Amino acid sequence: MKKIIFYSFLFVISFSLESKAQNSNIQNQYTFKKGDYNGIGKWYMGREIAHVMGYQGIDWLKRPEREKEENVSMLIENLKIKSSDIIADIGAGSGYHVFKMAPLAENGFVYAVDIQIEMLVEIDKTKKSTKVKNVKTVLGTEKGIELPKNSVDKVLMVDVYHEFNFPAEMIASIKKAMKPNGELFLIEYRGEDSFVPIKKIHKMTQKQAVKEFEASGLFLKENITNLPWQHCMIFVKKLKS
Repeated sequence: MKKIIFYSFLFVISFSLESKAQNSNIQNQYTFKKGDYNGIGKWYMGREIAHVMGYQGIDWLKRPEREKEENVSMLIENLKIKSSDIIADIGAGSGYHVFKMAPLAENGFVYAVDIQIEMLVEIDKTKKSTKVKNVKTVLGTEKGIELPKNSVDKVLMVDVYHEFNFPAEMIASIKKAMKPNGELFLIEYRGEDSFVPIKKIHKMTQKQAVKEFEASGLFLKENITNLPWQHCMIFVKKLKS
């Protein structure tokens, strides 16, 4: 019995030290220096992280011209949503995309994840007024999406990843929640295109996105190029050989 307790104690210590080492390695990937006025002075793999857009920008998220500017209908088509899909909209904001996806996943449901309670309150209001049943709001954190392991078929992130204060931790959390054959749709304004009328720090290049996601074990399956201003990059846990 004493031997069992001793080896169990060693295992706990070993696991604890390994976890601390992993967390330390992640933290060491961040650097701090002055940069863009709209950035937070924190850098990840050569990219400065942008300030988060607050709930005060809800009206901008719901602007009528958004469909024309971003061709949101085409984006939703790109997702190829199945009726049984479990979808996570990370950084769901006001729920603009949530309520376009929910009717298509009629036998599944959509997690609307955000770190701002005010955004989730707005989604719950819309959910109540439209009587949509298959949407669930989830309060995430800066380091995790708070969803069960292997629980989602599709993950959508629209113009939000570049604002994550802890991108490495967030990708790890998202990857954990994805089913083995799950897909992550990363939508970001094209950093390669100077004609896209968005501040540079709020854009991302495909090269930078691939660099960051591959570091966490997610790989680019396809970049769909049919949106006016944005990349539509699909990342998976493992590319098929």
